[in-house]
Amino acid sequence: MSTPPKTPIYEGKAKKLFEGPEPGTLIAHYKDDATAFNNKKKGTIAGKGIINNKISEFLMTRLNDMGIPTHFIRGLNMREQLVRAVDIIPLEVIIRNYAAGSFAERFGAFEGESLGSPLMEFCLKDDRLGDPFIAEDHIYAFGIAQPEEIDEIRHYALRVNDILSGLFYGHGIRLIDLKLEFGRFYEGETEIIVLADEISPDTCRLWDVTTNDKLDKDRFRRDLGGTEEAYREVARRLGVLPSMNVVETKFGDGKVSKKPAKGKAAKTPAKAPLKPIKAAAKPTAKSKPKPKKK
Repeated sequence: MSTPPKTPIYEGKAKKLFEGPEPGTLIAHYKDDATAFNNKKKGTIAGKGIINNKISEFLMTRLNDMGIPTHFIRGLNMREQLVRAVDIIPLEVIIRNYAAGSFAERFGAFEGESLGSPLMEFCLKDDRLGDPFIAEDHIYAFGIAQPEEIDEIRHYALRVNDILSGLFYGHGIRLIDLKLEFGRFYEGETEIIVLADEISPDTCRLWDVTTNDKLDKDRFRRDLGGTEEAYREVARRLGVLPSMNVVETKFGDGKVSKKPAKGKAAKTPAKAPLKPIKAAAKPTAKSKPKPKKK
């Protein structure tokens, strides 16, 4: 029996979303397309969709295990994962540990200069406007989110940054900064804020701790070359793509092998029933009743 075609829901710059097999779920399909500078620069990175899917699956699973509620449910195949359907809050939450990119340019800082403690910024998620920076007062004035929701987002974003900084450093990678997105998910009448979108070299700046070689989308943005190899190197260090053929490239003291890994390819996890999301304990977060339909 042939598999019925998936019903498309939405196509973005990096992913396609399809209707999921269970109510309240979506299938996220990761593409090889690459964009930068608010879609002004476009290209393709071979295998990026597979790499980002597996990296994001690995990191979201770790965060779930650490008590961070996310939209991730399970991996489906090399390019797809099953996620909960959430109402995306139109904010990009940026956590900066070191000066880099536009931040370094705006403030005349040296790239790689430590900021002492994590610095959080918000951008309005709107490509037409160029994803402008937005103050907290603007968020409330335009009704994008409520103060208690921003408190939750701050809490989770800082925890995610702390967890991932340690995880990446253990693999010889420095987390320079990262961009997160959050969504609203309802269980009954209770609203829960969950981490959404993806975590990958597309959404993080990742540098080799020894050489400061860039292992992220800056290689595409700045025409540095070796973008595909850099993404593969992150996947190799995290151990998420043991069965892929990869190109021989050195980054610092890391090396990507030309030969496929021995042994069988990883199996797709068995289907498991949906589990209710439990928000981690936090001092400021409050459950918000689901608004009644008029």
